[in-house]
Amino acid sequence: MSDLSLLINLSALMQQPTGISVYTRNLLTQLKTLEPVVLSSQPFPNLNSLPIPSGMSPEYGLKGHIRRLFWLQTSLPKTYQRLGSRLIFSPLPEAPIYTNCRFIVTVHDLIPLRFPRSGSPLTNYFRYVVPQIVKQAVHIICDSNSTACDLEQFYKINRNKITTIPLAYDQENFNFREQYSNQSAERYFIYIGRQDAYKNLDRLLDAFARVGPKTDTQLWFVGPQDKRYTPQLMTQVRELDLESRVRFLDYVAYADLPKLLGDALALTFPSLWEGFGLPALESMACGTPVIASNLSSLPEVVGDAAVLIDPYNVDELADAMKTLARDVQFRQALRLKGLEQAHCFSWKKTGQQTVDVLKQFV
Repeated sequence: MSDLSLLINLSALMQQPTGISVYTRNLLTQLKTLEPVVLSSQPFPNLNSLPIPSGMSPEYGLKGHIRRLFWLQTSLPKTYQRLGSRLIFSPLPEAPIYTNCRFIVTVHDLIPLRFPRSGSPLTNYFRYVVPQIVKQAVHIICDSNSTACDLEQFYKINRNKITTIPLAYDQENFNFREQYSNQSAERYFIYIGRQDAYKNLDRLLDAFARVGPKTDTQLWFVGPQDKRYTPQLMTQVRELDLESRVRFLDYVAYADLPKLLGDALALTFPSLWEGFGLPALESMACGTPVIASNLSSLPEVVGDAAVLIDPYNVDELADAMKTLARDVQFRQALRLKGLEQAHCFSWKKTGQQTVDVLKQFV
């Protein structure tokens, strides 16, 4: 394999630790063995990097997406030909189509199709562009068997063309620390993630209202607010008379998340669908009990180390929260199971499995 055989497309990479960025940066450590050429506007001193134009990542909004898609279809194929490359790897479903470029993409989820929004550019992209990308790809990597099934269902992709490689977590940041274990003066459940309709947070609030103030518990939302959805949640909090028991923390520094998790009674993660569900894994790694949806990829991630609930059943979710609020021994049992389950995942393993796939096609 020549030094220029493999191109890694990092045109969508952002500075802030979004899910795609965390995935990509952790993979790069392992992909070094393939001696790839990294296409990025950000410096990677320890890799063979080829600078590309800036302003193409999602942080630049719709203009950034348009610039990136134009670059993918025009400039990237020229670079591929000029370097005599044999394969492009994109850590998300983006690639030059209707060209002779060979590529592998990672598909994390098909949520824009499962929960479509009228007029949404993302929904339209998954309806009209991604089908051609996955059809033309020489192979596809996905985070879970759930997403692999979605690729079969929505795009009629043959399962032989798909490899499932689970994600992992930052073992240096997310780990069990005895001093964090429910030492907070406040007893709270925590949700970490975006505030979007498919995250099922309205039912989470209804369930929490049924837990009742006698449990002396709070519910904390950690993650960026969404102007389309968060105001509805705040109105719901007022209508349920939960203003003194629900907190919206918005952005929390990455290094502060382990303490927030470690002090929590449990992570509540009743999402209607997930491509993987990284917060559940990070919570288990911190020794935090998890209440999770029994749908999509989440059972693959948590195994038997969490309380799985029907996310459409508010009473079931409320009962799980009541049990964890009252039963110390049950929380401890889940903590031990969660720590054991988290040890099944590592970025080294994820990276090596990705290397093994790429080697087959370079």
